[in-house]
Amino acid sequence: METESEPYVRLATLRQLHQVMADMNTARSLADTLQTVADGVVTGLGYELACVNLVRPDGDLVVAAFAGNPAAEALITGRVGSRESWERRLSMGENWGDLVFIPHTEGWVLDDDDVPQWYTDGPAPRFEDEWHPSDRLFAPMFTPGVQGGSCGELIGVLSVDRPRNGRRPGAWGREALQMYAFQAAIAISNARLRANMQRALVRLEREQQALRASEESFRQAFEYAPSGMAIAEMGGDQHGRILRTNDALCRLLGRPASAMRRYSFSDLVHPEDIGTLLRTSAEGGRAELRLGRRDGTYVWVSLRNSVVADAADGPRFLLTHVEDIEDRKRRELQLAHRASHDSLTGLPNSAELRARLSSRLCQRPAHPGALESLDAAYGHPAFDAHGHGFDFRPGAESFDAYDHHVHTVAPESDHDDGTKGLAVLFCDLDGFKSINDRFGHNAGDAVLIEVARRLTRQVRDGDTVARLGGDEFVILADGLGRADAADLAVRLRNEIIQPIRAEGRAVRVGASFGIGWAHCGMTADEVLKSADERMYVEKRSRPKQHRRAG
Repeated sequence: METESEPYVRLATLRQLHQVMADMNTARSLADTLQTVADGVVTGLGYELACVNLVRPDGDLVVAAFAGNPAAEALITGRVGSRESWERRLSMGENWGDLVFIPHTEGWVLDDDDVPQWYTDGPAPRFEDEWHPSDRLFAPMFTPGVQGGSCGELIGVLSVDRPRNGRRPGAWGREALQMYAFQAAIAISNARLRANMQRALVRLEREQQALRASEESFRQAFEYAPSGMAIAEMGGDQHGRILRTNDALCRLLGRPASAMRRYSFSDLVHPEDIGTLLRTSAEGGRAELRLGRRDGTYVWVSLRNSVVADAADGPRFLLTHVEDIEDRKRRELQLAHRASHDSLTGLPNSAELRARLSSRLCQRPAHPGALESLDAAYGHPAFDAHGHGFDFRPGAESFDAYDHHVHTVAPESDHDDGTKGLAVLFCDLDGFKSINDRFGHNAGDAVLIEVARRLTRQVRDGDTVARLGGDEFVILADGLGRADAADLAVRLRNEIIQPIRAEGRAVRVGASFGIGWAHCGMTADEVLKSADERMYVEKRSRPKQHRRAG
């Protein structure tokens, strides 16, 4: 029962509670806060024992702090009680507001559950509100900010024992414990929030350190890479503009870094390779092309692209790795040149000659006789007014039929009718065998090299001079009429018959020319055979003395 002096006791208790709550909200860590909560029950509310049971992430409750008895603290701190056992306790006994009181007359059923506890036995109470050692009083703590407390999420339970006055708490004491539990819940929630923030800050700092280390590693790998590296904008109006280059790329192109930032790769690429660059995928794309140096020359490089992001959902950039492949490309071109060119004279060889000739010919004849025969066979014009072919044969793959191939035609008569075609001049040297026999193969090789040089010098840039084999040469000259081809043969013969210096002496060779004409419907071999036959006709028609050399 209350006494006249109790209001003064309450005032002193309120002062203690005020200090306890101040300490509770200024604790530095979650562990300090939990211990301060337990200590505050003993120092501010007048209980001899206090235990803070904290809800773990798995739902069970662990004894996180204990106050009032070092022996009991050492025994049960850190032990865990199941959520099921705790819910059983909080659902039985008497409800004192948000508090749960289980008298000793009912609590004996809890002696064997798994909730950690410290209790002693004692005699039966001598008066109605006397505290029995087996009485249990729990103050659930709920997340703050929820009306009515008990509707919030349970974060822990305060269990108290042994009131110093030996009596069960009255209305004021119950209200004080309930208010204290509410404030303790706020302090614990704030401490958890601070702990989470501190962990997040530590994690963020570690991530930033890792990011700085990663950026530094990338910077060093970028700057000191032995091959060229560049970062360019991706997307927007400035797509492809170079933002940053390393020293290796600047040295490769002979351009300073400040100048490189004025360009994109499309500004530096060889005009013939711009299509290759545009077809290169931004993500994982590779290409081999030529980039321009500051001195106006070009270097073969291999480009490899990848996309990097500045940050999550941030702008994306194009990282381009540039590898110098000039030596490899030169070797490849040399191998390709050797495969398609004569090793002695450097002229296109027989295979290359046939390839160039075949590229100009299709299998559809374009001369009038062939047109008439196709018209009669299929009942349709085989070619349109522009000479483009239509394939109406059964089984043909397509009937949309517009053929972008420009048919190669030939003059139709021995007289010059104004038709321009692809002339094939077959040249055979006269008297070359006697030079080989008299002066040796070195002299013969010198003659072949000089003849190749003279033939090349006399034709146009777009014409082809090829060595067919031995002492046979072939000239492909497009856009010539019959008179033009005859004049060209005369010029070439006159050039060839001039004295040639070989092995320290002047020698002469003659030349016989046969002029054939290529037109669609013929194969390359048929064209060369036709020119070869005309050459032999021309050779036999000339007096033998005119074919002497020496």
